[in-house]
Amino acid sequence: MIERLWRSLKYECVYLNAFETGSEARRGIGAWITYYNERRPHTSHGLLTPDEAHDSRDPDLKIAA
Repeated sequence: MIERLWRSLKYECVYLNAFETGSEARRGIGAWITYYNERRPHTSHGLLTPDEAHDSRDPDLKIAA
């Protein structure tokens, strides 16, 4: 799973933006991670966002985590 995250980050954010400073990269990557978790549907979650998938889990599983 983590390999997919890094691949998506590189191809959807880093390679498409010419960040000139570290702080600019931090803001851009931070915004992309927010998008990835809150608005981007994932096929591995049945086209839910990670936030939606997490919120729809069984409450007993959340306690165990």
